[in-house]
Amino acid sequence: MASAFHYYSCCCCFFSINGGKGNNRVSPVRPRAVAPNFEEEKVIKLGGSEVKVSRLGIGAWSWGDNIYWNNNSFDWDDRKMKAAKAAFNASIDNGITFIDTAEIYGAPYTLGSINSETLLGRFIKERKRKDPGFEITIATKYAVFPWRLGRHSVVSVLKESLCRLGLESVDLYQLHWPGIWGNEEYIDGLGDAVEQGLVKGVGVSNYNEKRLRDAYEKLKKRGIPLASNQVNYSLIYRLPEENGVKAACDELGVTLIAYAPLAQGVLTGKYTPTNPPIGLRSLVYSSEFLAKVVLNWLIAQGNVVPIPGAKNEEQAIEFVGALGWRISNEEIHELRSFASKLQPLFGLPFERL
Repeated sequence: MASAFHYYSCCCCFFSINGGKGNNRVSPVRPRAVAPNFEEEKVIKLGGSEVKVSRLGIGAWSWGDNIYWNNNSFDWDDRKMKAAKAAFNASIDNGITFIDTAEIYGAPYTLGSINSETLLGRFIKERKRKDPGFEITIATKYAVFPWRLGRHSVVSVLKESLCRLGLESVDLYQLHWPGIWGNEEYIDGLGDAVEQGLVKGVGVSNYNEKRLRDAYEKLKKRGIPLASNQVNYSLIYRLPEENGVKAACDELGVTLIAYAPLAQGVLTGKYTPTNPPIGLRSLVYSSEFLAKVVLNWLIAQGNVVPIPGAKNEEQAIEFVGALGWRISNEEIHELRSFASKLQPLFGLPFERL
């Protein structure tokens, strides 16, 4: 089955599903007019922490990358630098003040020419010169490499990230994936980082339900809330709903941060069956998944903060259209029904560790 999602202005969309020999049209799905008294919180807290974030964030994985996101061009030129900076400024200007990065984004781990944290730190510094009081919430991550042992490594690596960011502390520090061993000590390290004033809140990423509950309980004994669990979650990849992670987050009051909320570009309308993703992404997403849906569907799930990646100003501004309105329950279920007809995507192995 081939499918295409066509996007209209103000996040209005309809679906046409072509199957087999025939051409079967599905009735339009158009978000209804928002009630005049509709008002949505622009800023929410992450779980039980005091960290406040915008309802939508921006992922900075592509900033500095040469392989996965930037068409395998193997260079990071001035044009890409300006585009990333424009994405940063457009996000801030439009109220998307939550930026998520990681120590392994960009150089040297992923064959990037510059580290994403370094770029973000540069953008923050330049913005402060013009607007000293601007608001921003920064999240980054600790890479759980098997050779990193002990709770002290968490604090040590965090300090390196702070140096690249040019900050004395970050709002959210996350374990990027569960370790092969030593997970309890990594959680201890997160607690140490909070107590040393290096972070305001802590979270995990790619944690299954059991690991999530274990981390929550261990931090709770120290009086520290687990703020978030960052996982792969989108309309066409709903494993967190199926493996208990979303339900556990809701039960425990842990915010689910959704990475790849647009399925790494597949749901943006950028691609068509004759213009599929290239490079490594072509191995993950085929033309079966070329679509355009709004980020509002994820926000409407409750207790979810999507963080799509923005490589330029246009993308950042487009994402703003997901805010300030709410899709109806009927449309939520209808979109889910359409997406269920697609072959499920596969995710990262971390989710099953």
